[in-house]
Amino acid sequence: MSQTKDLLPDKQNLATFRQQIDAIDDQMLALLRQRIRLAKEIGKVKAGHNKDRWDPKREREIIRRLSQDNAGEFPEPALRAILHEIIAACRLSQKATEVAYLGPEATFSHLAGIKFFGSAASFRPMETIEDAFIEVERGRVDYAVVPVENSIEGAVTSTLDAFTRFRVKICGELNLAISHNLVNQSGRLEDVKLVVSHPQPLAQCRQWLHRNLPDTPRHNTTSTGAAARMAVEDPTVAAIASTLAVKTYQLQVAVKGIEDFRGNTTRFLLIGKESPKASGDDKTSLLVALLDRPGALHEALSILARNNINLTRIESRPVKDEPGRYLFFIDLIGHLDDPQVRESCTKLREICSLYEWLGSYPRARE
Repeated sequence: MSQTKDLLPDKQNLATFRQQIDAIDDQMLALLRQRIRLAKEIGKVKAGHNKDRWDPKREREIIRRLSQDNAGEFPEPALRAILHEIIAACRLSQKATEVAYLGPEATFSHLAGIKFFGSAASFRPMETIEDAFIEVERGRVDYAVVPVENSIEGAVTSTLDAFTRFRVKICGELNLAISHNLVNQSGRLEDVKLVVSHPQPLAQCRQWLHRNLPDTPRHNTTSTGAAARMAVEDPTVAAIASTLAVKTYQLQVAVKGIEDFRGNTTRFLLIGKESPKASGDDKTSLLVALLDRPGALHEALSILARNNINLTRIESRPVKDEPGRYLFFIDLIGHLDDPQVRESCTKLREICSLYEWLGSYPRARE
């Protein structure tokens, strides 16, 4: 009897705490409903003034301010994820955003799209990266998410080449940590008779495959999502795919984290019709071709150096059907609206045989 009496205060406290949490949940729901109603009104105002629905600077300011006010009491990564989903849902209430990506479902491009826009956006899988560019250029989607470089395997050349053919603008970037899983129907490594994936993940897991499945053949697919589909259809096939693919296709993880190098990161670009306004922490991308004369590259880089412009990346690609001629993709810190960046770009235009501003956009957070 005494033990029962001792438990009663704890049960009463638990009930009280739960009532308080229920009340807080009710308040959160009421505030969320109020927030989305206000977002819809803002959408009407923006539509009347022909303004973009997506304002990355505003969204970053909201998340930064609330994270500072939080002072670490609520777990920081979870808070950012919650705020991102709330903001994305409210923005999408104004008008659904359509986003193309290299499909099918559950590719890393799909995952990057969710990171950009939250899970409530309308995602449209494409068979190729080129198809994603076409959809944006022709106005059939608002944006597309495309991979541009990997920290291990380097540039995604199909994306770079697409920038030379299609008139789109870069609107944002995102660095996505990549972890590869070997997945199949059973979750048993001994059932694997064929390993399939996109060429990049196969290359990023080359050493692990050589050590653990040296005699197992490998096959290239158009994407990690396509590889996961093959694994669904054949119990002897294992795919190298994302954790999102495991959930989407209800596969089992045979071995987790088989990438050869930790810290494997892929940079994704968000492309659309117009680049956003300056956010205060931006990056600018250019596509240039240099005049055929000695010191042309040095002259171009000197223009940036004299204006104290920090160059973060330069990548060359051969011009199709013109042996010996190259295009250069340049990433630099700053927005085209920044005086130093604008001055540098104006001078580059004067000395280059081809000059194209690919876009200015908020820099990815580490």
